Amino acid sequence: MTTEQTSKGNNSFQAMEDRSQASGELTFNDKVIQKIIGIAMEQIDGLLNVQGGFFSSVADRISNTENVTAGIDTEVGKKQVAVDMQIICEYGRDISAIYEQIKQVITTEVKKMTRLDVIEINVNVADIQTQEEYEQNKETLEDKANEIADYTSEKTEQAAGKINEGLEKSETKNKPEVE
Repeated sequence: MTTEQTSKGNNSFQAMEDRSQASGELTFNDKVIQKIIGIAMEQIDGLLNVQGGFFSSVADRISNTENVTAGIDTEVGKKQVAVDMQIICEYGRDISAIYEQIKQVITTEVKKMTRLDVIEINVNVADIQTQEEYEQNKETLEDKANEIADYTSEKTEQAAGKINEGLEKSETKNKPEVE
């Protein structure tokens, strides 16, 4: 290796060393941690839903998007995270075992992706349902949300039509007569 190659190698190492000495801070928005948790919850057997309450569920159905963060509240610090959740469990399942699995999955996934320590996980079981009951309620909620969306869309179209009629009448009244 020539002296020139060695000095080039040292310069690139020095540049890498300089970058590692840069100051700054890495932080995470609550939504990022909530999303990590929401996606991770999909692997929990016996957990039917992380619930954000009736209105957030209706809003999700109207906008036709799945919000994996609904029902998950987090408090994110520089080094630690605390989590509160509302869940629906499947009837007949060992809820304590589901809770232990939730704690394990959240702790592992959050640590793996962010290096933050999860110091507290509070889970409130809002409901238990059979798989059939859950599917039926989900469909009923979707039907109601679709009805609301259709009604709102229809009323918006009617209002737009009336505004256009008013504008057309206004334009013909104010139009000068051509001789």
